[in-house]
Amino acid sequence: MKKALVFGGNSYEHEISIVSAIALKKVIKKELIFIFLDESGEFWLIDDANMKSTYFAKREYRKAKKLFLLKGGFHKKTLFGFESIGKVCVINLVHGGDGEDGRLASMFDFYGVSFVGPRTEVSVLSFNKLYTKALADMCGVKALAYSFVTKKARKLAKPDAYPVIVKPCRLGSSIGVSVVKSEKELDYALDVAFEFDDAVLIEPFVENVREFNVAGARVGSEIVYSNIEEPKKEGYLDFEKKYLDFSRTQEVAAAGVEEQLAAKLKESFAKIYSFGFDGAIIRCDFFVVDNEVYLNEVNPIPGSLANYLFGDFNALLEGVSHSLPTPRRIKVDYKYINEIKSAKGKL
Repeated sequence: MKKALVFGGNSYEHEISIVSAIALKKVIKKELIFIFLDESGEFWLIDDANMKSTYFAKREYRKAKKLFLLKGGFHKKTLFGFESIGKVCVINLVHGGDGEDGRLASMFDFYGVSFVGPRTEVSVLSFNKLYTKALADMCGVKALAYSFVTKKARKLAKPDAYPVIVKPCRLGSSIGVSVVKSEKELDYALDVAFEFDDAVLIEPFVENVREFNVAGARVGSEIVYSNIEEPKKEGYLDFEKKYLDFSRTQEVAAAGVEEQLAAKLKESFAKIYSFGFDGAIIRCDFFVVDNEVYLNEVNPIPGSLANYLFGDFNALLEGVSHSLPTPRRIKVDYKYINEIKSAKGKL
């Protein structure tokens, strides 16, 4: 079955998704179909030769063939109705809203489309940083203390101590994130965060914390783990530091992590993944404080699917595409209505 890469979407991470797709075009060995989701919710079939950032920036994709998501998959419109582009396994590469918040997952499930990516329930939990705290708690994984404040109740944002880090609840890629070192800096940081979301988290900013990234997916009955990465950073990974090399495709060497800590990181990842992420390739970002592992965030659709953390990403992707969860289909037989009708006559 062919694979179709769906990217774009209506979110602040729209352009990041395009960069991810271009990177994966270089990585994935098998033939790919490219489907672009624009900010208005329309799908476009993109030729392989047009997979360049300027093609989308200049909106030349509007010259491409429009696609429609119908029962069984994507279709082209013809003079005689709609024609399927064929049976495909979709790879959800839409970062942020639409892709990571569960909307596309719900559509794919509704229309009976096979897809690699997080399912609806875990998308909702991992997209919202407040819900991710609850996810960690349910999985028995530690998370940093936090306070939650909305735009309407911003006066309640009063940290007990500084420095703190202010994060929009429903945004990734470090967009809108600020480190606040004193009370006089807090208002400005909240202004920045509320530009992107109407709810934020405030967490203690731990100096010199060690940070580790672990990606993985279930293939068959086993979780395949990536190399453990210890990103090099100064302060925190802001948008530019995080994504200047976003299109990287070369494998990242494993960090020199002591065996006991590596086991703890993988154990925490497995607890999170096993909560319902089957069918997806995810990355978990962890903090290590005093040799204790804390979940920072879950990336349900990581940049370029974290291909650079795996020795054989193509084998992983192929394995995941053959290990997708089977949707539960309910057979409607109208037994209840027929029983009532036979017992009481006309209904």
